[in-house]
Amino acid sequence: MNEAAKRASSIDAGPPAADVASTAPERSGLVLSSLIAVAAVANLGLAVANVALPDIGKHFDASQTELNLVAIAYSLGLACSVLYFGAVGDRYGRKGILMIGMVLTVPADIVAAVAPSAGVLIGARFVGGLAAGMAYPTTLALITALWSGPARTKSIALWAATGGGISSLGPLLAGLLLTDLWWGSPFLLTLPLALIALGMAVKFVPAHVNESTEPVDHPGGVLSIFLVGALILGINIIVVPNKGAAALGLFAIAAAALIAFYIRQRRAKNPLYDLRIASRPTFWVAAIAGIIVFGSLMGTMYIGQQFLQNVLDYSTVGAGAAILPAAVCMVIVAPRSAKLVESRGARQTLLFGYVFVLLGFLTMLLLWKQNIPYWKVALGYIFVGIGVGLAGTPASHSLTGSVPVRRVGMASGTADLQRDLGGAILQSIMGAFLTAGYAAAAGAAVAASGKHINDNVQSELTKSFSSAADAAQQYPASVQANIIAGAKSSFLQGDQWAYLAGIIAVVIGAVLVFFVFPKGDEEKRLLAEYQAEDTGPPPGEAASRPT
Repeated sequence: MNEAAKRASSIDAGPPAADVASTAPERSGLVLSSLIAVAAVANLGLAVANVALPDIGKHFDASQTELNLVAIAYSLGLACSVLYFGAVGDRYGRKGILMIGMVLTVPADIVAAVAPSAGVLIGARFVGGLAAGMAYPTTLALITALWSGPARTKSIALWAATGGGISSLGPLLAGLLLTDLWWGSPFLLTLPLALIALGMAVKFVPAHVNESTEPVDHPGGVLSIFLVGALILGINIIVVPNKGAAALGLFAIAAAALIAFYIRQRRAKNPLYDLRIASRPTFWVAAIAGIIVFGSLMGTMYIGQQFLQNVLDYSTVGAGAAILPAAVCMVIVAPRSAKLVESRGARQTLLFGYVFVLLGFLTMLLLWKQNIPYWKVALGYIFVGIGVGLAGTPASHSLTGSVPVRRVGMASGTADLQRDLGGAILQSIMGAFLTAGYAAAAGAAVAASGKHINDNVQSELTKSFSSAADAAQQYPASVQANIIAGAKSSFLQGDQWAYLAGIIAVVIGAVLVFFVFPKGDEEKRLLAEYQAEDTGPPPGEAASRPT
């Protein structure tokens, strides 16, 4: 075992860079590249569906709710599984579960690409998310276990920036495929990357690094799946007509699972989610802050892609290329965010990020209208990209710095939940507001027209933009134009609701960080205190050695 890997087993919780020497594994560049490649599979898988939604809607005559489920199914699978699979990796080997996830990605994406129905597509995307949930949490866990000090902060910044950049590039790549190929072709984008990442991981990633010998809390893992899944599905269907009872039932399941999960974690000898650690302010505030930041990114990509194609009539390639400013800004800003974390602390860096995300939502709310020039579109994405680039690193860094290495699966799982749960919840909330706003505006427009429209046609016109566009094909050109114009106007009213929901979420997150997250010196003191408290292994446990 190399000396750097030995020293990496003692986690650095975040004292000033001047006081702590960085450590890294041998061939650190290749190891980090391998982990980033694995994470890229999940990030790309999360991003490719959004640009294809209009084509999927037309192919399956899908409702807005079905499109919402297609968009969130992958992140739902990830969000449900990351805590459980993170704990399994901590116990049985992170590299092994990483490789299983990469292998399972292949059939899931193939089924999604050739799905015969929207239901099969949603299911395949969910399974793909579960596969990514096996691999993705491992990447940050291994970065935390193998690197320490400022080198870890920089590695996390590169990991976060690359992930965000790939999420933003996904729609462009998907759009290029959709120009000449069928609606399902974007789901095949991850296949070559998964094979490359698998080969790199096999060759360069250490097999065992500071893993636990404690048994996995399987009941807690099952409860976490029901908790996250029921919550997100409930949010997604609550605005669907005649589904209120089902939504309330799902919320009841989520509430019951939350209570049972809490009781289980309080009583379990080896809890899946150590509530003592989770109660640390540098942990739970950073977790919530990250959920809102990364959820904002996913929400703006989801709503934005439909706006660009449905309202501004961008092609799939144009819509994908339109968000490149966000990717560029994230990649440029993230390394500077790492320096800010070391010099100013996570709190101030998070707040800087929140300011820019808020500016992005305000730009979309106030400037994104019909027939706008591209610079207004780019401005919104630039603000969001800068905000996520600034806030992503401190959110992940604070989580990993607040836990011992033997429980790093908990931190990496929470960091992944920031993206996956945040993306699923914010996309669900913003999608729900878009659905409700669109249906209300379209229904009002139909009523104001004074024309008799049968129930079936009215249902099609108010279901979603793509459904209205399909229904318009039955009528003469002049009527088609009126229907499309009405659908665009209804969409714009719906997306205003969605952006307002995003603004409220960002303001809540900023207030929480400002008042509750420890300030610079207090943060360093607390992290050093946590490190000292967590240095010794729990009784009866001998930490496994890297190989």
